Amino acid sequence: MRTFFGTLLYPFFFPGGALLVAVLILLSQPAWLASLRPVQGFILWIVIAAGLFLGWRFNRSRLFLATLALAVAERLLALAPVGDGRSLMLSLIGVLLPLNLAFFSCLSERGLLTLRGMLRLLLIAAQVGCGVWLYHQHFAETLAMLKSTWLNLPVPAFVSLDQPVLASVILAFAVLLFRFVRHPGVFESGFLWALASVVLALNGTSAHWPLLFAVAGLILVLGILETFHFMAFRDELTGLPARRAMNEALLKLGSRYTLAMVDIDFFKKFNDRHGHDVGDQVLRMVAARLATVRGGGRAFRYGGEEFALLFSGRPVEEVLPVLEQLREDIEHAEFSLRGTFRPRKKPTHPKQKKSAAGKLRVTVSIGAAERGGALKEPALVLKAADQALYRAKKRGRNQVCR
Repeated sequence: MRTFFGTLLYPFFFPGGALLVAVLILLSQPAWLASLRPVQGFILWIVIAAGLFLGWRFNRSRLFLATLALAVAERLLALAPVGDGRSLMLSLIGVLLPLNLAFFSCLSERGLLTLRGMLRLLLIAAQVGCGVWLYHQHFAETLAMLKSTWLNLPVPAFVSLDQPVLASVILAFAVLLFRFVRHPGVFESGFLWALASVVLALNGTSAHWPLLFAVAGLILVLGILETFHFMAFRDELTGLPARRAMNEALLKLGSRYTLAMVDIDFFKKFNDRHGHDVGDQVLRMVAARLATVRGGGRAFRYGGEEFALLFSGRPVEEVLPVLEQLREDIEHAEFSLRGTFRPRKKPTHPKQKKSAAGKLRVTVSIGAAERGGALKEPALVLKAADQALYRAKKRGRNQVCR
């Protein structure tokens, strides 16, 4: 349950879903809405400027392109005359903007000034040019086509979207949801919630859409900032909190805690004999075991083949049996090498084995130290735990020392 929440539920709902719900609650209060109406255009362009800057500065073309598409859509809507002109532009944007968001979410990150980056910018420019041409040269025909009901979709009474727009939204939502399931992350879910905000803007009145466009952009900006935070504080290979996260956790602890350093025995031999892919599998296996440590411990990837376990409020005497049990669990864990012909997923009808994959015995050495006495500073506790780890290795490895 905890893994499911961490890998799917949390990145799906936060921060995008939470922000959109908060804005909808805000919009339900007439007093707040009236106070925001004069400044919503200003808010929108602050958000757009932030999205364009972050996308350009950190080479995040998906954020840049999505924010640019929102900016272009806002300008086209704002410049269209009220009446049939606004209605036509609203429908054109309603068809194109969801598809653009879905398309941009599926792109790989490329520099904006590369050939691919320029082609993507040209795609937005081509859509703007085509829309303006249809608006001026084929106004009546385009309006009639976008207002048609030939799709015959069942539309609820509270939905005021034209059927071609609704079809575009459904397709875009399906693509974005599929991508999130395949690659769960806050930025991927951000595209889903940005689409939801855009749909609400297109389905609402003209008094709301600038603010809801700003919310869509803000969701994407917060998603990329959350991604940057994840990259800084989380180890990509193992999924454990990284060394920087451990350093911050140490500063927040009280006067009593135990720190344990864990090192994989003979890890260099795994890499030299079996290759770095097997080494990565070993790291992930050990990390998965450490993540389930009992006794209130938190696991961190310290660097290389080293990990750290932090036990807040626990003396070392209470922690040593937990560490010993953890050491035994890793020693007795089955770790099979993936054979040359072994598929990543179990086939429905397995074929005869063509090669045998061997098994590896993985062990760890652990050194533990408790804060107290002369060990007042986190750096001193860490040094003492490292010295205990060195003693464990010197005594033959695969053991716990303090």
